Amino acid sequence: MDTAPLRDAYRDLLDAAATAGSGAVPPPGEWSVEQTLAHVSIVSAVTISAVSAVASAAIATYDNRMAQEPWTIERVIAQAGGGAGLRDRIALQADALCVLGPMLGDAELDTPVPTRLVSNGDLLVDQPVPLRDLLGGLAETELPGHTRQILALAPSGPG
Repeated sequence: MDTAPLRDAYRDLLDAAATAGSGAVPPPGEWSVEQTLAHVSIVSAVTISAVSAVASAAIATYDNRMAQEPWTIERVIAQAGGGAGLRDRIALQADALCVLGPMLGDAELDTPVPTRLVSNGDLLVDQPVPLRDLLGGLAETELPGHTRQILALAPSGPG
């Protein structure tokens, strides 16, 4: 599996976070830069877990609900030590996924993973999704969406 798009998406997210800093105040109901990074860190950990399970022929699942939970998000921020620690953590998670991806064969990438994806309280997916689509969705949708979210909080960002 070519993980260049995934690596690029992570790099763009981390560059945006470094640009925005952690002091930007989000609009009501939106996440701060640190909360967004904590969410991404949790999603990345869930993705690493699913990839590792498939690679070891174990039962894999993918559920992002904990990445939406406010207490968990704040706990991850505290454990990482804030924005800089979150950026370091996400960079290492990106490295892990980009190292694991190329070792997977087509059969592993085509493995259906029972998936539950929630966003803003709405159930988006509740069905098996091939592992390759989970990784592709992270690179093509999840990370770019959060990059835009962070850039909107940057001092010179849009909106």
